[in-house]
Amino acid sequence: MTRGTTNPNRLRRMDRWIAAVHGAELRRAADPVAVDLGYGAAPWTAVELLGRLRTAAPRARVVGVEIEPERVAAAKPYERDGLVFRHGGFEVPVPGRPVLVRAANVLRQYAEDEVAGVWQRLCARLAPAGGGSRGGLLVEGTCDEIGRRHVWVALGPEGPRTVTFATRLGSLERPSDLAERLPKALIHRNVPGEPVHAFLRDFDRAWAAAAPFASYGARQRWIRAVRDLASDWPLTDSPARWRQGEVTVAWDALAPRLG
Repeated sequence: MTRGTTNPNRLRRMDRWIAAVHGAELRRAADPVAVDLGYGAAPWTAVELLGRLRTAAPRARVVGVEIEPERVAAAKPYERDGLVFRHGGFEVPVPGRPVLVRAANVLRQYAEDEVAGVWQRLCARLAPAGGGSRGGLLVEGTCDEIGRRHVWVALGPEGPRTVTFATRLGSLERPSDLAERLPKALIHRNVPGEPVHAFLRDFDRAWAAAAPFASYGARQRWIRAVRDLASDWPLTDSPARWRQGEVTVAWDALAPRLG
């Protein structure tokens, strides 16, 4: 049993990104169910996820899932229209296939070699692609205690798609500060010779070169650095997201090397 401590508003960056990039899928779904997997000792993250998803998809429903029965019992008084809590784990105990599974700060206590199996199991539970839909989304990552720095992997039924780095820009000294929040699949790969290490190295260099833009604020410096980074790395988002203190990279560019 983990401590499961989660401060209110801790996952706001992840939630807002999900609503922005996956809202259309949720709106189109016949039954837009989202799962907050491993919400912890208090139900705040599930409550907040429902509110944020409904800004993009008013019919969205959230199921909070926890492995500890006592935590499920404690969360029951917070149930309301569109929000319920269930006992379970990686089997994702909900009917049908959810359109979203969010697993934040869940895999950090697992071994690196266990991650691929967990991802595969969770992706198999997602709504399938077809009919113009890319299918459901699994968002798995890690953040600090108050949500200033966050890195997550987005996966579809077919597997990993992207990696997103998100931060409160005023708290950032250099982009590589985010390395301590890399998800389990990448955190042990931040060493020379691995793609994620090269990416953070190049990001730091772009950040240093963008220092003259600091006089216009950290946001403008970040945007400039990301623009420079885009010449060498396959970024998948636009300045609209960069302005939020985010940058998203294709998974294949950062995936660990075998061996």
